Amino acid sequence: MSARPAVSVCDHESQSVRALRVVLRQAGFDVDATSTAEEALKHAALRAPDAAIIELALPDGGGVELCRRLREWSAMPVIVLSIFHDEELIVHALETGADDCVTKPFGPRELVARLRATLRRAEGHRDPPVVESTG
Repeated sequence: MSARPAVSVCDHESQSVRALRVVLRQAGFDVDATSTAEEALKHAALRAPDAAIIELALPDGGGVELCRRLREWSAMPVIVLSIFHDEELIVHALETGADDCVTKPFGPRELVARLRATLRRAEGHRDPPVVESTG
């Protein structure tokens, strides 16, 4: 992970994207924003972000499908955003490969804390633990 982790944001609501850019940049992240699932896949393939934040409701398909497609080739942490308080949809997103789900409206500090937590967990899994024999 770089000194300023790169986060891919995919949300079709321009107001949400502006807010996420401000919050994430102030927290020390570089932000690459897209508004469709196809754009997000292309950008992720070209620039391999450290993490992704994906809105579940996208104009060209759901965030669940985007998450599934990312999981075909990437283990990057994925947080999904949802305006829905639909337990089934959230569970489906998590079962498809999302690492966390945040419901809109959300507190900016909570989102940043959840993002940092997922990045820490991802970093912890890159190198397997070393087990030394005592005998």
